[in-house]
Amino acid sequence: MKETTWTEFEDYTEQLMHEEHIAGAAVAVSRDGEIIYANGFGVRDEATQRPVTPETLFGIASISKSFTALVISQLADEGLLCVDDPVVEHLPEFKLCGVQEIRHVKIRHLLSHTTGLPPMKRRQDIELFDAHIDYLAEASYRILGEPGEYFSYCNDAFLLLGAIIERITGQLYRRVMSERILHRLGMDRSTYSLEEVKKFTNVSVPYIYSKEKDSWDTPPWPDLGTYEVGGGVRSNVLDLMKYGQVYVCDGMYEGERIVSAEGIRRMWEPVHRVGRGSHYGFALRVTPEYEGVTLVEHGGGQPGVSSNFGFVPERGIAAAVLTNVTGVPADCIWLAAVNAALGLPLDRQRSEEPHYDASQEELERFIGTYCSKEGGSLRIFSEGGCVRAEANGEVFPVRASDERTLVLVGPKRRNVISFFFDESNRPWAAFAGMRMLRRVPQVV
Repeated sequence: MKETTWTEFEDYTEQLMHEEHIAGAAVAVSRDGEIIYANGFGVRDEATQRPVTPETLFGIASISKSFTALVISQLADEGLLCVDDPVVEHLPEFKLCGVQEIRHVKIRHLLSHTTGLPPMKRRQDIELFDAHIDYLAEASYRILGEPGEYFSYCNDAFLLLGAIIERITGQLYRRVMSERILHRLGMDRSTYSLEEVKKFTNVSVPYIYSKEKDSWDTPPWPDLGTYEVGGGVRSNVLDLMKYGQVYVCDGMYEGERIVSAEGIRRMWEPVHRVGRGSHYGFALRVTPEYEGVTLVEHGGGQPGVSSNFGFVPERGIAAAVLTNVTGVPADCIWLAAVNAALGLPLDRQRSEEPHYDASQEELERFIGTYCSKEGGSLRIFSEGGCVRAEANGEVFPVRASDERTLVLVGPKRRNVISFFFDESNRPWAAFAGMRMLRRVPQVV
């Protein structure tokens, strides 16, 4: 097998950026803590045409969740908590609508998005954890199931980990995170503070590509409130390689113990299946059998941010991709970079969805509209005798990969949607974009 070169990777990335309207991207790859590749692509600012460099600061969005999970692991090492503790042991006022046995909700459920809480309306206006705990207790929603029964990405549950960190340490969440991770790892161009972002040089301008105008709109950097627990870090790919060293060196950074080897490995132990061959752990997604190694990663998305970070523990490889455009496939660039480091074809995929010869009747049973209060929506409909899907304003042809799974077939990407069925064998929810979307009752 011919080994992939970094020149081929650069050609691949530039082509993908052109096809996906990505203004700028930065990529870094390290092995055993030593950087083996770092490069910037495109521009960080369309108006000035200033280029992206590996030092360019971007939002990293939900990659930030692993930072929070890492500090939880540190506190567990120190005997200040256990991941099997009921959340109410640390937040006595914690309540969820529809949950009678609140002690059944454990810290591990927050870390793995398995509380049973559905995607909720984001309240980025909430600045204090106490107010967010009240919001969870008072909001109207239907629990998906018992804790641990279903996986559904839920920022609102995850951010309670920040409240636990504050209660245990007696310090502000942001201060704890900066002292325990950013400062200890020398991540000098990383911050939770938008005020600090304004004072840095070489900062990306966030963009949202408009198909109608064939141009980029410029949203403001989001002020996240309590949601910074799951998405508040702004960083660059070189700093993320320092962070990645902790994962590939069993919790060590340049000879200093940051977290126990057991604590760091526990983060990527599979907790719940989220795809064919992939699982979710503690703020990390795991593909255990990828060409003889394990892929561990997490992506992120915010206005003006698409990102992906991860590592291959068996090979000591860490990689990060940061871009300044919403909703673009940073994960595809990331996987291509990892493939290059592993000597694999750039287009090698995490898994392949099989082809299932579904009848028209089988396809039509998926028809319906599925949505969440967070704003996610999916519509499966029949048009001209063909079943199609509408997601994010785009219409896709579909095919089945098994009796409960549809693949949305796009020109460059695929989206896999799993469905859950009730006792009458009718779908009540669709698992799309790592979130459970409930089927909307049909009005007769």
